[in-house]
Formats: sequence, C-alpha cells, structure tokens
Amino acid sequence: MTKVDHLRISGQLPSPKGVALAIMEITRRDDATLDELARAVQSDPALASRLLRLANAAARASGRPVASVNEAVLRLGMATVRQLAIGFSLVDQYRDGACAAFDYPGFWSHSLFMAVASQELGRMVRVGSPEDLFACGLLAQIGRLALITAYPVDYAALLERQDGGVVLIELERQHLGTDRRELTAVIMADCGIPTALAEPVSHHDDPDASGFSEGSRPYQLAHLFFQARRMADLGLSPATERYGSISELMRLGSKIGLDASALGEVFDRVVAQWHEWAEVLKVPAGDLPSFEAMAEAPASRPGHESKAARTRTRVLLVEDDSTTRMMTEEVLSRILGCTVHVAENGRDALPLALEVTPQIVITDWLMPVMDGIELCSALRATDWGQSMYVIMLAGEETEEKIIEAFEAGVDDYLIKPVNVRALTARMRAAQHYVKLLEAWEGDRAQLKAFATELATSNRRLEHAAMTDLLTDLPNRRAGMEALTRFWSASLRTGQPVAALMIDIDFFKAINDRHGHAVGDRVLQEVAKAIQAAARKDDSVSRLGGEEFLLVCHNADPRSGLLAAERLRKMVKALKIGIGGVDIQTTVSIGVANRASCIENEDDLLKAADKALYAAKNAGRDRVCLFANGKTHCA
Repeated sequence: MTKVDHLRISGQLPSPKGVALAIMEITRRDDATLDELARAVQSDPALASRLLRLANAAARASGRPVASVNEAVLRLGMATVRQLAIGFSLVDQYRDGACAAFDYPGFWSHSLFMAVASQELGRMVRVGSPEDLFACGLLAQIGRLALITAYPVDYAALLERQDGGVVLIELERQHLGTDRRELTAVIMADCGIPTALAEPVSHHDDPDASGFSEGSRPYQLAHLFFQARRMADLGLSPATERYGSISELMRLGSKIGLDASALGEVFDRVVAQWHEWAEVLKVPAGDLPSFEAMAEAPASRPGHESKAARTRTRVLLVEDDSTTRMMTEEVLSRILGCTVHVAENGRDALPLALEVTPQIVITDWLMPVMDGIELCSALRATDWGQSMYVIMLAGEETEEKIIEAFEAGVDDYLIKPVNVRALTARMRAAQHYVKLLEAWEGDRAQLKAFATELATSNRRLEHAAMTDLLTDLPNRRAGMEALTRFWSASLRTGQPVAALMIDIDFFKAINDRHGHAVGDRVLQEVAKAIQAAARKDDSVSRLGGEEFLLVCHNADPRSGLLAAERLRKMVKALKIGIGGVDIQTTVSIGVANRASCIENEDDLLKAADKALYAAKNAGRDRVCLFANGKTHCA
C-alpha cells in the first residue's frame, strides 16, 4: 500500500463535510439532476451566496444578473459546483490546525489570491472556464495542507530545515514518503477536477519542466497557473521584496500580450476581487497600493529609484556651523565635483530636499530647530527620501550614538572635525551607491520598455497566428479553439450548440474562369456576408480554401437550420462587381447539433461535414441537417 493510499484509508487527508459532502455524493450518481443539486446548495446559505457570486461574475459580459440558485447551478454546471463546494468547505474547516509553524490564514489568503488571478487570467487567455480555473487556483497547493494535517509535528520540523520550495519537496519525499504535488493531484481528482486541468496544476510551479508541447492547452494552463501564483506571491510579499516580483510579472505578462499598463489593470482588478472574496470567506487580505505605485516606488534599502543620470552628484549639506559648512562645501564642490545645496538646519533642509532631490545628504547631528536624527527620520518617512544616501556628522563616536544613527536610517557617519581624506573616502562609497541606483533605474526603464515592446509584438503574432490574412476572419486554429470553448460551455450549462459547415459552390470554376484575384475577392465578400449573418456571440472562421465554419451558441436544430437558410439567401443575393462584371455565387451548408450520438466537438464537426457533403450531392445551394445519425436536406 502506498503512503497516499494509507492516508486516504485512514481519513487523514483534508476532506469536505456537510453540504459539500452531500454534493459529492449527488454528483457521483449517473441519474443526478441539476434541480437536485440546486436543492442541496440552497440548504447552505453561505455556499449558495458564494456560487451566486461566481455565476454573476461569469454573467457580467451578458449584462443579465443571475438571481436564483437554480440558474447559478445551471450556468456553472454540475462539475464546477462540486469543485467549488469542496474548495469552500476546506477553507471553512482548516482556518487553523495543529502545526504551529504553519500560517493557515496566510495559506488561504495566498490560495484565494491565486484563485482570483487564475480566473481573471482565464478570461483573457481563454484556455478554460474561468470558474473551473478559480477552483483549480484555490486548490493548487492543497497538498501542503494535506501534509500539515497528516503530519503536523514532522512537517513543522521540515519547515525549519527547508531552504527554498524545491528542497522542501525533496525533504517531504525523503521523510514523509510523499510530497505536496502528489497529494494535490489526488485531492483534485477526488474533487472531480478533470485530469486536463489537474495535470497542468501539478506542474505549475515549474511549467517549463512539465514536458508539455509548447503552445498546447496543458502548456498554456501550466503557465497561466504559474503566473497566477506569482501574482499571489507579489500580493502577499513584504514591500521590501516586491520589485523582483514585479519585474518577473512584467516578463510573464508580455508573453500573453500584456504590457506594463495592461498588466497593472489586471493585477488591480484581481486585488479588488481578492478583497471582496476575502470578506466573504473570512480570509485575511492585506492592503496593497496599485500595481503602478508598486512598480514606480523607490526600492527598499539600499534602494533603486533615482532621477535621470547626471554628470554631477547632487549633495544636500545641512550644517549650522558656518566654518564647517564652508570647508565641507569647498571640498565637495571643488575637489569632488559635486553640485552642493546648503541648509542650516533640518527644518530648512526638508523643503530644499523635496525641490532638488539630492542623491546624497550630509547632515550634522546637533542642530537647532530640527537635528540630524529627526531630519533623517523625516526623509525616510517619504517615498522620495528613502533612496537618498545619508552621512551623519557626529561630535563623538560611542556605540550608543552609532546604533541610534543607523536605526534612524543613516548610511554612514563622520566624526567632527571633518577630515578631508575621510570625507573623500565616504563620498567615494556614496557615489558608488548612486551609480548603482542609476544603473538599477536604467535596468527598470529598459525592462518596462522591453515588456511593452514584447507584449505588442506578441499581440501581433497572436493575431497573425489566429487570423486568416485574406478574409481577416479567425483561421482554422482559432475556429477549432472556439468550437472547443462552445462545446465545453454547452456541456456545463446544458444549452444547445450548433456547427455550420459552409462551402462556396463551384469555386474552382470561378478561379479557372476569372483568375485567382477574382476568386480572392469572392472569398472576401462571402466572408463578410457570413460575419454579417452571425450573431454577436457566434464564432466565424475560415477553415481553408472555400470552407468556413460558423458555431452558434444556444442554437437548437431548428435555430441552426434557420440561421443556415438565412445565410444561404444572403450569399445568393450578393452581386460582386469586378471589372464591370457581376459575379454571383451560392453556398452549401451542413448543420449539426450536440446530441447523445455525438460524443465530442470533433464528432460535431464531422457530423456537420457529413451534412455539407449531402448538401453538395443534393444539388448544392441548399442546407442539410445531421440528426439521429442521418442527414436530412431541405
């Protein structure tokens, strides 16, 4: 017996209770109905409210709110309701536990952030249902909770020994006989999350090592979950660690066509939804500045924010003793080539610092009105003052004084009277720091410019990869993805879906008689007619040659036939004027709907193709329907 089997049998793995458990039992039955499932959901007001919230988020595009639990269950689908019910049940149950070294609230806060980020990214990338992606994000790291629940003492010891996530996983395997990835996969399978989603989740922490084919759906999903996790990492990271995360997110965002501005908008939406969901689920969610504010904020000490590089270092000298002030200013400006601004006390220095933004501040400790310690503390309390290099001039060198100065934010100190060689040495270190600041700013500016350029380039490439250049319609690849998406939505909601295969009649004769340039014009005009005939939410694509595909959501056989007949008449009425000659053409159309005899989207396409073949054989310029395993021509 494997360790995982032992944990399952012993009941040590996190598992749902109450209504969520009842929902699991209902959805396991072949004869389960959506009405029965809705009644179970209604028995738990908290769960019903949460599912209504998700269903309304999904319905936002249509503008019609979901008001009833029955409608929410219908929209989300049985499998998604099961997944979400289990996820919410685990959040409610495991808010704390026996492992004192583990941050249970922080775990769920991070998981919730990842769930919302996965959902929001899913709306953009369109590789899965956003609601399914929400459930996957919520449970993506559930294996950690499983280990902590089963082995609270042993896992606490491993947490003390860890040195990064990969090493911790190795320790889990060595000392516990399993690891978080394996347990995540097991629990997700128990939740009813399909392998097509669970497998990418299990590889999300290192998607490039997954072995998925580049560009495939599993590959895209693994990278989506990876980016969602990195967004959650940023959301819960301390301010001192944010810059590195922001740089990585910009790079990841550029891969899916998001420049810095667009990425910021997505991140800020995720944060807003994270706070809303955190309130609903009673999970902590810290306050965050906007993405733009974090990206532009000065770095933590030793800092990275500076104005554009200048040839002369800007120094603010704050000294109430005129002799020391004049001598120090002379050394700084004449010997070291700095631009020096002077003030006699801290109160006068603060507005001057805001005006000239010095890179280095040299201040006396003991001054009237505001002393050097108060000035340093005031500077460090501002965004613009955090990256300034501060040198303190002190009259005595005691351990207590030095500690007090550094705790106030001082970078270096000099003992008075000021020695020229010592001042020069301290300034050399300060100017080296300034150069590092400027180099860092240059790197950040280059990164943002690169991310913007790469995002734009990726959007163009993505458009080119998914668009037929002649007709400007989505190409075969985009059409197949749309068909898969419509099929999945139909399975989830129970609404019908229709596929219409369209072929221009005698198109080869047009090419032979008038030339390929005229043939191209005919293709373009027919493409426009198909696009005009389609509803707003339908999908139109050119499969290749003279074949087109129209996928209609919420269309039963009668609606599909009516749409096809309307399109056939529109094309027949076209008069394509080229060189003083009107060219008329017709189309044959095959229609098929999702039915019990059609198991997947590929079968739906084949059924529509059979109906198209029948329309051609029946004389062209007509519509045929595939139903109950047979073709029927109008």
